[in-house]
Formats: sequence, C-alpha cells, structure tokens
Amino acid sequence: MEFPSNVKYTKDHEWIRIEGDEAYVGISDYAQEQLGDIVFVDIPTVGETLEKEEVFGTIEVVKTISDLFLPIAGEVLEQNEALADNPELVNKDPYGEGWLIKIKPNNAEDINDLLDAEAYKALVNE
Repeated sequence: MEFPSNVKYTKDHEWIRIEGDEAYVGISDYAQEQLGDIVFVDIPTVGETLEKEEVFGTIEVVKTISDLFLPIAGEVLEQNEALADNPELVNKDPYGEGWLIKIKPNNAEDINDLLDAEAYKALVNE
C-alpha cells in the first residue's frame, strides 16, 4: 500500500493535495483496496461550495455505494472527467490519474488539521 507524503489524509480515507490556490481530492490506496473494483463515481456537486466533511459525491463498487467526504471547506471546481469512462483509474492510480475532484479551498491552512502520511498509516494499521 502507498502512503505518499505529499498529500494529507482524513480519517474517512480521502486525501488532499494543495497545488497553488487549488487542491486535488481523492481516496487513499487503502480505501480503494478495501472497496474493491470501482464501477462508477458520481460527483453532483460541481459548482457548489461545501463545508468540511460534507458529502461531495459517491463511489460505487459491485456490492455497495460509499459517500465521499470533503477534507476541507471549499468550492468544487471540477470532477475528473476521465472517470466517466474509466472509473478503475481510482483503483490503478488513486493518487495520480484517479483523483476525484479539484476544489478551491476556503482556507488552505485547514489542511494542517489533517493527518500526515505517518499518522494515516498508523490509523489504518491499528
């Protein structure tokens, strides 16, 4: 399992990476492994401003649908269009091509309240 140090993590297994005044959000390698084969990603919140931990979409696997929670407050700018035809990108490359949404954070400093790679690794290995 991968635990990149250039992202921050939530206890709900999302990750966030700040790039300039925008941020990418996805699910962790651990989460995609636990879920199994992802068949559909639904992000109906593009254009909306959401609070931290609000549901921004869902991810569907063969057996279940799971909510996706925003790591920090911000406006959902876009979804990863590549996932419409290739949802399995989340399984193959969760921290790269399998990103879910791009947001404009209300306050990028909020990322400091999230887990770093070592803390997240400890959480999933409990």
